[in-house]
Amino acid sequence: MLRVLIDACGWVAVIEAGINIDQALLDCAGTKQLAIVPNVITELNSLNDRKLLVSLLSSKAETITPPADSGNHTDDQLLAIAIEKKWPILTVDTELKRRLSQSNIAWIEVSGNSHLRQVG
Repeated sequence: MLRVLIDACGWVAVIEAGINIDQALLDCAGTKQLAIVPNVITELNSLNDRKLLVSLLSSKAETITPPADSGNHTDDQLLAIAIEKKWPILTVDTELKRRLSQSNIAWIEVSGNSHLRQVG
């Protein structure tokens, strides 16, 4: 089943833009099924910002255990899963998008602070 992997900065961008994640993902990617790695929740919690709706993300997303050989860095873990499963990643991280492009993996980004756009 197609899922969208969520990067911490992508989630922050969605919340700050006030985007309805379910409808926006349905419109953009054809699914509202989310997946995260544990590091994403850790990163969001470290921001110490209650407005980030971390509990909402946790309740909506399936937590995926990253491959053992993907290392400890969140981007490496997300990239490994995206390559393996061919799932796009919701991110606004320029370096991660570059790596996704090099691996021919799609990503979803917040565009114009109002909607989501799939690239690739």
